[in-house]
Amino acid sequence: MRKFNKFTANFKTLFFCTLGSVIYAAAVSLFLDPNGIVPGGFTGIAMILGRFLPLQTGTLSLILNIPLLAVGIFIFGAKFLATTVYSVALSSVFMNLLLPFGPLTDDILLASLAGGALMAAGLELVLLQGATTGGTDVIVKIIRKYFRGISAGKLFIITDGMIVLLSIFVFKNIDSGLYAAICIIVSSSLMDMMLYGRDQAKLIIIISDRQEEITERLMGELDVGATLLEGRGAYSGSGKQVVLCVVKKWLLGRALKIIKSVDNRSFSIISTASEVFGEGYKAHDGETL
Repeated sequence: MRKFNKFTANFKTLFFCTLGSVIYAAAVSLFLDPNGIVPGGFTGIAMILGRFLPLQTGTLSLILNIPLLAVGIFIFGAKFLATTVYSVALSSVFMNLLLPFGPLTDDILLASLAGGALMAAGLELVLLQGATTGGTDVIVKIIRKYFRGISAGKLFIITDGMIVLLSIFVFKNIDSGLYAAICIIVSSSLMDMMLYGRDQAKLIIIISDRQEEITERLMGELDVGATLLEGRGAYSGSGKQVVLCVVKKWLLGRALKIIKSVDNRSFSIISTASEVFGEGYKAHDGETL
């Protein structure tokens, strides 16, 4: 049974990494690249270099990602290697395969909007599996590892904005840069919406003798915070550490699976948190962190 569950989990990861990579590639090759819209990231750098080198965007993107992937593997380990290298390679291949079919629209505004939305959807599917499509995604993932309170969408705006400014300077076309900015704003806004959702979340209180392992897995696999509280059993009088954790609603199922897999005799209390202030949620001034 355990082997079957592991196979199912691996298949699910592979499926969503594949789907996300193809959607991301479609955004680039069917909407952005043919219309000269540089979306930022290493893909944007590849598009700029492609105007001067006899190589396709997907090929250049793969070449640019190799050194950064080496750094990512060192920081995040073997799972990052398997899923991210797969996603980077697949998205690069499909960029090249889909490019002859584009553009699906010659309206640059529609291409910016559709491309930005599809990029966000593809990236989100890949990021939720613990992987990335390479480039600035890896940079953002590294920054988020050490500074978790920083919004992923804001990081993408900063890194991608710098590359768009470079494209304006290289191509000397401010119109394409402005359309690229629209694409990035749409993509980053949708990323934040999908990553953070609305303010409502689920509060989980966990009482278990294996609280350290549960906490480690919740933080490592779901990228959520947790707090250990000191408690004491009323009947036994023995001391216990209670895990307090807040997760987005869509992460609740995965959190419960982790808790059950570690300790199926644990005691868990789940309630709705209508508003949450702090890292990954709203700041106390009302803005999203």
